[in-house]
Order: sequence, then C-alpha cells, then structure tokens
Amino acid sequence: MTGDTEEKSEERNTAGRLALEVMHEIRNPLEALGHLTYLTLEEAHDPDKVIQYMKMAEEQMATLNQIVSHTLGCARSTSDPTASDLSSLAESALRIHHKRISEKNIHLVKDFPEGLTARIHMGEILQVVSNLIVNALDAMQSNGTLSVRLRRRHDNFYIVVADNGQGIRPEHAEHIFEPFFTTKEENGTGLGLSLSKDIVDRHGGRIGVRSSVRPGKTGTMFRVSLPA
Repeated sequence: MTGDTEEKSEERNTAGRLALEVMHEIRNPLEALGHLTYLTLEEAHDPDKVIQYMKMAEEQMATLNQIVSHTLGCARSTSDPTASDLSSLAESALRIHHKRISEKNIHLVKDFPEGLTARIHMGEILQVVSNLIVNALDAMQSNGTLSVRLRRRHDNFYIVVADNGQGIRPEHAEHIFEPFFTTKEENGTGLGLSLSKDIVDRHGGRIGVRSSVRPGKTGTMFRVSLPA
C-alpha cells in the first residue's frame, strides 16, 4: 500500500508541475497578445503597422497552439526548424514589451547586424528572448538600461540580453535555471529560465549568465548561443 501511495503522490507532483509549466508558457504569449493589441490600437491609423502587429499576433497564437498540442501528448513542434532572421526576431521581442519599456523610461541599446539567419523554431526562440527581456525589466528601476545584441562567431550565433539592474547574488546564480527557483517571491513562478534553458538545449545551444551585485556596478547579462 505504501508503494501505491508513493506512486500516486509522485503522479500528483508530476501533474502539478506540468500544470504550472503550461500556465507559465501560456502566460507569456497571452501577455504578448495583450501588448500587441495595445500597439495595434495606438497605431490604428497606420495600416502597415497594424498588419505587422497582426502577423506577430499570429505567431503568438501559433505558439499557444504548440503548447496545447504538447500538453495533449502531441509532438512539441510539428514542423522542422526554419531559416529565421535573428534581427527581426529580436525586434519582435522588443516590440512585444514596448509598452513596459516606455512606462519605465528604459534606455534601449540595440546592436543587430544584418544577415544573421539561423535555423530555429521561431516561436520558441522568441519566447526565450521575451523571457530574458522580462527578467531584465523586472530587475531594473525606472531609467535603467537594457541592451540586446546579436553576434556570429565561428559556428555559433549569440543573443545577448543585459541590464544594469540589481544583479543576481552568487548563491542564487547557480540555481536560476532550476525549475521553481525564484527570487521574485509571490511575483515569480521560477519557470521562465528553466523553460528557456529547455528550449535552447533542444536547439543544440547553450544559455549562460554573468551577474554583479557590487555597489555601483550591478547588472546581469544572459548569453544564448545557437549553432549556425
């Protein structure tokens, strides 16, 4: 009986974690759709921008469909990776969070060289970059600086998201990619970075972090590498 009880308890724990992961993954595209709705209303006088935002909304709805399909036991991605322009992807991630960037008066630094095309699942990597931008915005006070840079070196593409926020304490940095680890108390689920790492790993890439909490030199830099 004890074995049966432990097995059922483990099943409940697994189901609970799956539910939380799904909730977290759904929250990001839903938040993005909310921002895109705001941007569409703000630019309703400009048909070209409305079309642009609606195409981005379609990408987010496709991501939601992938999440639901995966939850129901289907393959996580039914299509092969496609050649995607990383500059367009990074711009899309920033536009999704335009409202919050503006509200916090964040100084934005962008470095997007042309011609960086990687074979990726666009929606998934967009989610990773979006997660990193959210973390950066959460870490900064008003008037902070957010940097997003793209690079290609040898056989890898690099996506770098950096901020001058409060930084991550050394004792926390080694745990940030663990499921459910969070320093945001009731405002965090501890799943964003864990899910981001899973996505990057599935792409054959790596994600790393450097951070400082030294007075006057606080900040955090995440670097995602993807095979070229």
